[in-house]
Amino acid sequence: MTDFKYSNVEKEMATYGFDRVVKSHCRMCHGGCGVLVYMRNGKIAKIAGDPDCPINHGTLCSKGLASTQLVYHPDRLTHPVRSVGSRGNGQWEQISWDEALDCIAERILAYKADFGAESIVMGYGTGRENEGVIYRFANLLGSPNVLTAGHFCYGPRIATSIITCGTNPIVDYENHPQCIMVWGNNLVISNPDCYKAEPFSVSLAKGAKLIAVDPRLTRIAARADVWLQPRPGTDAALALGMLNVIVNEELYDKQFVKDHVHGWEPFVQRVNEYPLKKVEKITWVAREKIREAARLFATTKPAAVQWGVAIEQQINCADNDRLLMALMGLTGNIDVPGGQVLFSTPKIRNVGYFCAHRMLPDVQREKRLGGDRFRLAGNFAIINPKCVWDAILEEKPYAVKMLFFISSNPLVTRANAKEVYRALEKVDFIAVSDFFMTPTAELADIVLPAASWLEMDYIADYWKRHGYIFPRRKVVQVGKCRSDHEMLNDLAHRVGQGDHWWDNFEQALDWILEPMGITWQDFKQMDYLRGEVINQKYKFKGFSTPSRKFELYASLLEQWGYDPLPQYREPPESPYSTPERFKNYPYILITGRRSPGFFHTENRQIPWLRELHRDPIVEIHPRTAKKENITEGDWVVIESVRGKVRQRAKLFEGMDPRVVSAEHAWWFPEKKGPAHGWDESNINILTDNAYETCDPAMGATSVRTLLCRICPEPEGGGS
Repeated sequence: MTDFKYSNVEKEMATYGFDRVVKSHCRMCHGGCGVLVYMRNGKIAKIAGDPDCPINHGTLCSKGLASTQLVYHPDRLTHPVRSVGSRGNGQWEQISWDEALDCIAERILAYKADFGAESIVMGYGTGRENEGVIYRFANLLGSPNVLTAGHFCYGPRIATSIITCGTNPIVDYENHPQCIMVWGNNLVISNPDCYKAEPFSVSLAKGAKLIAVDPRLTRIAARADVWLQPRPGTDAALALGMLNVIVNEELYDKQFVKDHVHGWEPFVQRVNEYPLKKVEKITWVAREKIREAARLFATTKPAAVQWGVAIEQQINCADNDRLLMALMGLTGNIDVPGGQVLFSTPKIRNVGYFCAHRMLPDVQREKRLGGDRFRLAGNFAIINPKCVWDAILEEKPYAVKMLFFISSNPLVTRANAKEVYRALEKVDFIAVSDFFMTPTAELADIVLPAASWLEMDYIADYWKRHGYIFPRRKVVQVGKCRSDHEMLNDLAHRVGQGDHWWDNFEQALDWILEPMGITWQDFKQMDYLRGEVINQKYKFKGFSTPSRKFELYASLLEQWGYDPLPQYREPPESPYSTPERFKNYPYILITGRRSPGFFHTENRQIPWLRELHRDPIVEIHPRTAKKENITEGDWVVIESVRGKVRQRAKLFEGMDPRVVSAEHAWWFPEKKGPAHGWDESNINILTDNAYETCDPAMGATSVRTLLCRICPEPEGGGS
């Protein structure tokens, strides 16, 4: 057993008969927390938070606690399977790993020879920190097409921060901000990306002022000193209004602007186009509240913005991110203790280097789907999903013949789900790697059994920007499950990439760590590694942008033909942009509200987690419910111009009566057969993916804000 500072470990082992405890790092969501895995007779008996871990300090969410139920679930995929007869009929036969990978390799080589490597699309979704191996495989194959959530989730933060200040600015909770502005984020529920709720809560307990920006009265908003409740989809206008106050009341850091900002004068002109009277009308937020929040944030030092994916799944995606960075920078809170720090990773071969982006030939890079339309996304190897569906359905600009989805369920998670279904039905060949038979996996030709985080060795948080990496130690083997890393390393040898891969994946981990002078076996004996923390690096090295300054005026966006200054665009569907539609669909529907037990489409078959949240929930204001003759607990039909779904009503006063809030990613594993009820409550039946409704530079799909109507479900209407 590893030595532990936490004395209760030995007591628990003696009391409950545990025979081993393994330190590892959870991956049940994007958050990732240090854990202690208690073993008994070779099986996992208990999982708890690791008090010695510097990022979660022993706390652990419901998903992490329930990991054991995922690993040992009776419906878990434990062997590769191949569809029998017509694809999607629910008939499968068990095959060996060699048969499965030989078949996939044969298809890859045939499609590459006949249609070009671009006809093969790799894809991943929630991610098991497998993005490095997936991109490496695709780039060495010659395919520029990797389908991710990156067009509207986290990827925009990376893409926009690189062109603004060089890397993603992370809140420095370790040094306790004195003011925290939580914008479109509910980290006490979701523990997203580089963040955990625990250090945020500690900073609040130490007296930090709190500003919450959210259309819903969340637990965070209820605790806030100032709650700004904007009309959904108007975040950019609200941020421009706050910046108008900060600029015109001269609350900005004048020395920082003078020495380190690019594009100050045109930026001032742009924010002056958004006086508070105009912003109030757009956002439905009283101008005095906007002014109060702007003054509080600008004058309380250090201050930080806790941001999230809600602001990225909009037509204003890239500009939302850029405007929040402008608030950080202009108030003097970039790269300062307790502010927004540009952390450095340990000196390893980083994930971008591992991805082998430079090994993708230029002639193939130019074939990236949507790359000429969404150039900010294309510059970071990200594509818009509709480009893939169009290439399958219309074979333009060329035909996509094969899809290989790894930890991805796009039938439920991508906009315009009916179009996604048509594309998955038509494409020649689909391979999937996952834990369970999802609605997407049911449409595949071959499904591979993926290993969970408890079944692999890996470098945890390898891709994050908080400056830490952790050893994820394998503790069990279930059936024939394999990690995506091992699987792709094996497959790479079968398609002629062997010179760029390894005999086994532990050698890849050694290669990543080599610049530190250590091996994986060395790292396994450590708790973590952290990059050197140096504040205000820009004072002696500048920012990693073309101008070497903090770019309010984005020179790369200008070069690509976009407006270099952030602006506000009205949501594609709203009372103002589509007034005729609003007459028949009189409510603003927001989607994507987080739930503690679920990670997008995952975990609905995990007993502990499903018991906490049995049904899909739509929140409706009591006045609206009365108007529509809906009572608490009713099944409700939610309808847009693209379709209708059903969810169960919860009456909730913490929203504007003109707003309805529905959950995303719902399917029903308990419904047997190949459909699993994928179209019953899936909110993406209602969302749109038309190109003109997406962010023009990033291609982010506008799934968060649309128009709907609601009514009680007719008796007998459920399935």
